[in-house]
Amino acid sequence: MTAHTFTVKAAPGRIRLDVFLAAELAPEYSRSRVARIIRAGGVSVNDAAAADPAHPLRPGDRVAVAPAPAIETLPIAAASLEIPALTILYTDDEVIVVDKPAGMVVHAAPGSSGPTLVDALLQQFPELAAMAEPDGVLRPGIVHRLDKQTSGVMVVARTPYARMSLSRQFKDRTVRKVYLAAVRGIVKRDEFEVSRPLGRHPTERKRMSTHSRSPRDALTRFSVLRRFEPAGAGGLASTLVRAIPATGRTHQIRVHLASVGHPCLGDPLYGRAAEAGAGPFDRQALHALGLEFAHPRSAARLRLTALPPADFVAYLTAREAPPDSRVIADWLGRAG
Repeated sequence: MTAHTFTVKAAPGRIRLDVFLAAELAPEYSRSRVARIIRAGGVSVNDAAAADPAHPLRPGDRVAVAPAPAIETLPIAAASLEIPALTILYTDDEVIVVDKPAGMVVHAAPGSSGPTLVDALLQQFPELAAMAEPDGVLRPGIVHRLDKQTSGVMVVARTPYARMSLSRQFKDRTVRKVYLAAVRGIVKRDEFEVSRPLGRHPTERKRMSTHSRSPRDALTRFSVLRRFEPAGAGGLASTLVRAIPATGRTHQIRVHLASVGHPCLGDPLYGRAAEAGAGPFDRQALHALGLEFAHPRSAARLRLTALPPADFVAYLTAREAPPDSRVIADWLGRAG
């Protein structure tokens, strides 16, 4: 963020500092982001530090916003790691669209190890360091996330304006997301919805649940793409489904599938523990196939596709159903 200085003009009554700055910095910065900058010590009023977003302003007050500290290098924890290059699906001055590999967390968190998506982005796009959060949390340009073991398409903002626009689109649920999931058992209905509120599991903090004490609404629409009966003795019946989440709750697709008796193959958290890693997938069989959103500047709808990764291709090929471009276009269901 660059430095800014503003003078409060005559106005009826007093105005809050965060409200004033959000209006001056719109549309690039939301009020919540402005509040974080204030709490992080990035704002002064009449040359005195102001850490309270509710600080009252009077006409004539001078408000200064300091530039965010630049991050010149990768975090120390990541500097010694071998960071894989990302597959870039699309990029321009405002956005980057990547194909996130399974096994990579989006950004550092307690208990995580190994290179993150943010590490890989900073390696290929070092200018993203200027988008670091004012509170020191390193997640520049991140506007949504995929689970560590979920692969597929993600969009990243390159500018504050793009971050504001994309964040609003996700909040307003105008972004269309299409996932592939290989699930346990034969799903009987061709089309179905799961509308079950989700929240943190009552006793297991790493899990989400439809029986949470503080659930939030969640809706996922599913379509069956292929059914695979068990091949030979001991074979596993499974179904390939398309999932289109209307909401974006943590673990939403995985929990909704498990709640109807069809967890993702290989899912160690919501499937059968004895089967995790023992079947065709060594992670939950969930892939973000497509993402559609409005470009932050032009408002043109962009549709990006991340082709199914090697484990999905191997799973389908073994069942004599290898995907091709026509099949993938059908899976995306763009008319749906």
